[in-house]
Formats: sequence, C-alpha cells, structure tokens
Amino acid sequence: MTKINKHMKMSELVETNYHLLSILSRLGVDESFSGRTVEDQCARYGLDADTFVLICSVYTYADYKPTEEELRNANIADILRYLHSSHNYYINSALKRLSPSIEQIVAPTSQVQQKVIRRFFDNYKSELNKHFAYEEEIVIPYVHELLSGHKEGNFSMAIFKENHSNIDESLSDLKNLIMNSLPKECNGALRIEVLSNLFHLQEDLDHHTYIEDCILVPLVEILEGRDPSPAFVAAPTNENDASNTLSDREKEVLVEVAHGYLNKEIADRLNISINTVITHRKNITRKTGIKTTPGLTVYAILNGLVDINTIE
Repeated sequence: MTKINKHMKMSELVETNYHLLSILSRLGVDESFSGRTVEDQCARYGLDADTFVLICSVYTYADYKPTEEELRNANIADILRYLHSSHNYYINSALKRLSPSIEQIVAPTSQVQQKVIRRFFDNYKSELNKHFAYEEEIVIPYVHELLSGHKEGNFSMAIFKENHSNIDESLSDLKNLIMNSLPKECNGALRIEVLSNLFHLQEDLDHHTYIEDCILVPLVEILEGRDPSPAFVAAPTNENDASNTLSDREKEVLVEVAHGYLNKEIADRLNISINTVITHRKNITRKTGIKTTPGLTVYAILNGLVDINTIE
C-alpha cells in the first residue's frame, strides 16, 4: 500500500483508501482535486496538511501508531475540527440512514420483536447523543480555552479519560442481534445491507475514538504542561465467536440477567456460586457476541427465552 504523505496527489490518496472520501466530505473538501497535491488542497481549505495526513493514516493503516514527532507536529484546532464534523456526521447522516432500513428489516417480525429492536436502537442513539454532547459542551470548549491561554475551572484531560464512555459495545450488540437473532422471515438482502452499514459505522467510530484517545489526549496533556500519557484504548477482541449454542444452565442465567438480577442474586436463586455465575456470563457473552445487559435482554426476548411483559 502506498505510504500516505502530503506531497502525493489528492486523487492518489483516495485511490489508496476510498473510505477517506467520507473524511474529506466531513471537512468540507468537496471540489474537484484538479491534480493538486494533498498539501495544496489542504491549503485551499485552511487545513494543516500534516494533521490531515495523520487523521488519514489512522483510517488507513491497521495498528497505526503516530510517532512523537507526528504528534507534536499536529494542529490541535484541526483535530477539533475533525471531531466536531464527525459528531455531526454520525448523528445527522450515518444514524439517520440506518433508521429506515432497520424499521424495514424488522417489519416482518412480531410486534414484540419490533418493539425491543426499535427501543434498543433508540437507546443507542440517545447514548451516542449524550456522549457527543459531553465532548461538544465540555471537552472541545476546554481545549479551545487552553489554546487561547484563558483556561478556567478545574476540568482536565484526566477527568475526560475517567468519563470517556465506551460507545462501541451497544453498536456491537445491535450488529450481533441483527446477524444472529432475527427470524428467517426478515429480508436476507436487506440484512446484509444493514450489517454492512453497521460494520462500517463501527469501524469508523473505532478510528474516531482512537483519534480522541491517542492523539487529542496526549496533545492536550502537553498543553496542560503534563507528560503525555500512553494510549489507553483497549486491545481489540474477537466479537465473532457466536457459533456455539447456549447450554441449558447458561439460558437459565441469561433469563435471570434479563430480569435484572445481579450476580449474587442469580447465584442465590439458582443455588450456584457467584464464580459460576460469572463464568456462565462470560460464556454467554462469548457465544452470543453480546456484551451489554440491555443487549442480552433483547437477545433473550428475540429467542423466546423471556416474555417481554415479565421484564417491563
């Protein structure tokens, strides 16, 4: 694969990774490239070319890690510009495109199944809105204050790291529910289309989170006069081991989880040790690919393990 650099033609950049078209769109770079280099095109749109290449590298190379020199050469204002435009893209474009196709794919299912999938997706959208609102209202203004030399209040990137919630698990659960738990009556071609969009959104959000955690955070810590901390993004895990069938005991534990019982309560109700409950829950997550309690609850309903009327 061609190494991305600011001296290559913009058309060559897109040929290297066509997914970067989405990044260009978010940053407003939407006119004809006309044979211009990346550096020339960035100058026309008021973008720092080194920072733009850094963002594109995250989206292009697996396991990419910026060097200290690349970090220190990055323009924080342009990182914020990317983050803000991406927030708008996720909320006002990506999720809005998903909504009608999810409604369409669940149309042949029962009213109960439609209800739980719709509610799960709506909760995810609310979770994402809350996540981005925190960054738009707290984090980004704080960084702008630092850049202007007028820091106020007690906020710091240490607080941001403590409160930086995981926006991946619920999306991963939705993907696995659609992939494994919808009845055969659902449109197969539409299922593939929806899954393709979900996988693409999940991958995009992973890159977005990496830019926040491994580029923005250390850069702002330098601004704060602190030593930049190492990346704190969790290592990727295998989410696709969903081929195994749940055992009878695992189904019993799943039913208790869906009814809102905690591990100690499940242990008492099923007369097993709490360590056994924890082991069963790990196996349930491994087999279903679903990590969150709301996701497991939806899985249990879709697969006829619990009645929705017993958990509302």
